[in-house]
Amino acid sequence: MPQATPAKRNPVGKNIDELDTACLVNRNSCTENSELTLANNKGHNAPHQATGDQDDEVLCCEGLSKRYGDFDALIDCSVRIARGDIFGLLGPNGAGKTTLIRLLLGYLHPTGGQCKVLGIDPVADSVEVRRQVTYLPGDARLPRHLRGDGVLRFFAEMHPLGDLHRSREVAEILELNTKTRVAFMSTGMRQKLALAVVLGPQTPLLILDEPTANLDPTVRAEVLRLVIEARDSGRTVMLSSHVLSEIEDICNRVAFLRHGRLAHELQMSDLFQRHRMTATTVGESIMVPDALADQVVVRTTPSKTGRTRVQIDTAGDLGPILTWIDSLCLTHIRFEPFGLRTVYDAVHDGQSFLGAKKTLPDRVSDEVSS
Repeated sequence: MPQATPAKRNPVGKNIDELDTACLVNRNSCTENSELTLANNKGHNAPHQATGDQDDEVLCCEGLSKRYGDFDALIDCSVRIARGDIFGLLGPNGAGKTTLIRLLLGYLHPTGGQCKVLGIDPVADSVEVRRQVTYLPGDARLPRHLRGDGVLRFFAEMHPLGDLHRSREVAEILELNTKTRVAFMSTGMRQKLALAVVLGPQTPLLILDEPTANLDPTVRAEVLRLVIEARDSGRTVMLSSHVLSEIEDICNRVAFLRHGRLAHELQMSDLFQRHRMTATTVGESIMVPDALADQVVVRTTPSKTGRTRVQIDTAGDLGPILTWIDSLCLTHIRFEPFGLRTVYDAVHDGQSFLGAKKTLPDRVSDEVSS
């Protein structure tokens, strides 16, 4: 961890170390934030341009790991995000999501593997990475002494791609009174203000951690619309959320982290072709035809009544699958879409399911990283 530097002064009369800069990172990274602020004010106004094959790849991680002593916070994580993706990052608290994000931004250095963001190595040039990424952390800190519009103006002036007009537009869309001082804002109002800050600069990559937290349903819908609008304008979005319906609504790809590992990746278009059937049978052994081996997973659970509960997960064309199911002696049949909740629960419990890349044992300790 770098040594703290003397506090710098800024035009509004507060220590720069007390304020979050372009990425809205919490106070634990304020020393690095100071360096970023100074770099932004030294005339570096032209954003770095990715070249070559990286034009279509915004983010690339290979075997990324982070260890604290004998504790692994992130283990061998490999992921790629293409330009124009809205990439969902899912996992329980402590799964390693924040660790991954902070590695991408250069606030942490990996103990293994490597990553590039827009073709830039965050270890070699974290300032350049953070000039091109706007980041909303789950614990965004804002200068309490300023009014809302003062916060928008401050960050717009500090970031080389800042756009005060756009930030004000977002604040208006979210029905935020920017004349209120931050110290007197509710938690929801502060969340709206933080969103207006990060959605203003037209950076190539936008990272949002729980962007709809503390917001009412109407405002949540507006935030999701703004995220889609950002994607449509050419930006790439990484979105971390515990609200699975939000991920289903706007993401085209999803990754699941569990106990520091990337447990599964999923194209949302594939999810919509999956179904789960539950039924009961009496003492019949269910054999899956070889032709359907890659499309069907069957689980059976015997009961004391002599009946067996059957669960069949399917993927792909239902026609031949339904023909096979019709040949079985099943009762109480129920079909339902294989929703994101089902996948999330399976990953969280360490269960195998159709198409899963299983990397973890069925059961491991729930003591995990932050």
